[in-house]
Amino acid sequence: MFPPVVTKDPAAVLVEVQATYKTLFPNADTAFVPRAFGWMIDCFTGRYKDYHTIDAAYHDFEHTMQGLLCMTRLLRGRQLAGAQPQLNQRIFQLGVLAMLMHDTGYLKRNEDIEGTGAKYTVTHVTRSTEFAATLLSEKGFNPTDIQSVQNMIQCTGVDSYLGKIPFQSEMEKIAGHALGTADLLGQMAADDYVEKLPILYSEFAEAASLPDASGTVVAAFSSAEDLMRKTPGFWENYVQNKLNRDFSGVYRFLNDPYPYGANEYLQRIEANIAKIRQRLSIAAK
Repeated sequence: MFPPVVTKDPAAVLVEVQATYKTLFPNADTAFVPRAFGWMIDCFTGRYKDYHTIDAAYHDFEHTMQGLLCMTRLLRGRQLAGAQPQLNQRIFQLGVLAMLMHDTGYLKRNEDIEGTGAKYTVTHVTRSTEFAATLLSEKGFNPTDIQSVQNMIQCTGVDSYLGKIPFQSEMEKIAGHALGTADLLGQMAADDYVEKLPILYSEFAEAASLPDASGTVVAAFSSAEDLMRKTPGFWENYVQNKLNRDFSGVYRFLNDPYPYGANEYLQRIEANIAKIRQRLSIAAK
């Protein structure tokens, strides 16, 4: 079992991520994780340039913390399992940055006063890659590293075709697969995932009202109840296939012990799916 971490508290997640980083890379720059967290806390709380505080109710900073915690645990499990190729310190750092910035596309500029950042759901992945390029350029990152972060962020797109992402190395691709995996598992395994589905629907509904939403996933739900009704199928028919096929089954590095131990994230998701089915059954009576 993983130690409990309050993902509403970025400081608690920072401690866990920093511990993993130091375990994997004992001689690493210990200022990196706090520095990266500081950048992104500024971005999400309205202290970066001319951006508002994040106002997307579901894709908030806790959502990012859930994904980051899951990803670093996954990468730690992979490294300790001796899987090849071993990820180096730089790829780990870039993976952390990519997860921290993968939903910056929901951020709005100060002059953008209509609606919430949820209206960018359809385009948020592209907007996140653009945001990452701007911020990392300002911080002195080179074009190769920036491209790595952008490639990893692209792994989180619901409709992304991973075969078209121009990964620059096998290590970069593995980190991208870990990021995409953790983005899904981190949120779906949360204790309050079921209770937050209506909030997710409200984001989809806002995005669906825009012209570019036709034919996209956000237009697929007629109500919060409809989203809840379709979530078990989303897990069984979409997420599980994506985890195994597109992301090469790297979620197995969360098994404790590896390779045949229990996977706490999968267990928590299955419990959430069971809770949804129970609620739907009661509502149908």
